Amino acid sequence: MLQIDLRELARGPVETRADIPGTDPLFEGADVQLTEPVRVAGRLQDAGDGRYYWRGSLTTKIAGQCRRCLVPVAVTVAANVDALFSRDPDALEDPSSYSLASDSTQIDLRPAVREELLLAVPQWVVCRDDCRGLCPRCGKDLNAGPCGCPPAVDQRWHGLVALKGKLRD
Repeated sequence: MLQIDLRELARGPVETRADIPGTDPLFEGADVQLTEPVRVAGRLQDAGDGRYYWRGSLTTKIAGQCRRCLVPVAVTVAANVDALFSRDPDALEDPSSYSLASDSTQIDLRPAVREELLLAVPQWVVCRDDCRGLCPRCGKDLNAGPCGCPPAVDQRWHGLVALKGKLRD
């Protein structure tokens, strides 16, 4: 119920609730893998002068990958949504505003849900705060223990290491 007939608002604010499956065409082309439906709840009300205000929230889970060790991670995504739908093109300067045609009889809240969901998805995730990642040489998961690779030697120190050996002699 995310497409609201504007005549319903004559009786007062309209409560909105929906579960949008991850396979819904709304999320087509989004680089997000939803592992459970997007639960949406909110309230749409008339704000006067051809403007309508929707305040809602959304929650879901996505499949992510730890940026350090590449382990699959389930990530909870939640966001609050404040959107203004307006027939007045001058009111659309706010980034959370959506245009309505002057003769529209419905408000489709789905574009606002898609946009807010994509903004709420973290750019990267980690499996845990103390994740040690992968060894850059052999690729072993360092969370499972040390890999056995010799410590890296910075070639910029090579001259000083040679000088240290001469000073001992």
